[in-house]
Amino acid sequence: MMALTSSAIGRLLTAAALLVALSALALAASKHDVKPAKPAAAVTQKKEAPRNKDEPAISAPHAILIDAENGGVLFERDPDQLIFPASLAKLMTAEYVFHELKEGRIKLTDEYTVSENAWRKGGAPSHGSTMFAAIHSKIPVDDLLHGMIVQSGNDACIVLAEGLAGNEADFADKMTQRAREIGLAKSVFTNSNGLPDPGTHVTTRELGILARHIILDYPELYKIFGQPDFTWNKIRQPNRNPLLGAVTGADGLKTGFTKEAGYGLVGSAVQDGLRLIVVVNGLKNAKERADEAKKLLEWGFRSFEQRNLFAAGQIIGSAKVYGGANGSVPLQAPALVKMMVPKSGGEKLIARIAYQGPVPAPVTQGQPIGLLKVWRDDKLVLQVPLKAAESIGKGNMPGRAIDAVTEMVIALFRAGAERL
Repeated sequence: MMALTSSAIGRLLTAAALLVALSALALAASKHDVKPAKPAAAVTQKKEAPRNKDEPAISAPHAILIDAENGGVLFERDPDQLIFPASLAKLMTAEYVFHELKEGRIKLTDEYTVSENAWRKGGAPSHGSTMFAAIHSKIPVDDLLHGMIVQSGNDACIVLAEGLAGNEADFADKMTQRAREIGLAKSVFTNSNGLPDPGTHVTTRELGILARHIILDYPELYKIFGQPDFTWNKIRQPNRNPLLGAVTGADGLKTGFTKEAGYGLVGSAVQDGLRLIVVVNGLKNAKERADEAKKLLEWGFRSFEQRNLFAAGQIIGSAKVYGGANGSVPLQAPALVKMMVPKSGGEKLIARIAYQGPVPAPVTQGQPIGLLKVWRDDKLVLQVPLKAAESIGKGNMPGRAIDAVTEMVIALFRAGAERL
């Protein structure tokens, strides 16, 4: 039998009293006829909020502007609706091939054969965007990547898909699986090039996440996106990205168009050491696509500046610990936390720590605990992972018993709240 100090006994009695009180509260509340809240899907869609005077006047129905360094959002418009990607889907094909190269499973010098299927569906006979790969020829992965990225060749995509997975359908399944691995929760791919298919869909936000991943994880291969032109089969084709040469520091990424998707673009530029990523989609023509993307990028560089929020190693907050030698563990970010903030200073920033708790002991220093979330006005614009700044061992038996009673009280309160 464990011995309890008078202080511990007092804390147990207090917890027990709270348990009884909350039980009565939950029971009383359950007797009232309370109508459940409507599901979010059943609520009438609210009108779009009026545009902030400091925001750019753009017409793109889907758009997002992201700080590439930490993923902070500077501007967004309907970024989470599922849309057709058109040729923007080739970014996912590129990422898959880049990953295979990085893992050493393939080499840039490996050659894949242009099948009749790839030639007919994506080559010259298709009358779509093509690198004009000759039927039955063998092409190195390096050239196929240039043909896909610079020339937007549908044939290059299919050749890569067949070379890596045997057929395009199996490759598309692998693309979707890889999308989940890098944090794209909604995007689904049914082919390698984004040609119209009702099963293929992405979101504007996830296209931005994908672009950021490519830029940060494959800096050498990313340089292909900024190449001004590429010649294959004696046919020179210019890069289709209208931002190259039109926006200072623009060096990627991809354009897309189908009748179903409209005109879209994923672009990036770097100025004075700051890199921004822009995604626009659903536009009416190529000129509007170029103008809207350029306008958003230039507005971002003009209107924001980078500021430090928390120093490297700084304690940002704490999380409650269950059954530990200490009742809480201090939290810190892996590195310096900084974000782009408006130069006007007119927007309010709110930072909160989110975690599933209390965290069960023992806790190891460096253990992932939760997230630092930052809102600009009413929009979540930044999420930074937080880790334990120190180790917390298991507590003694009296302390763990008290934590158990406390957690039981909290669990009962949650259950009562859910019944409401």
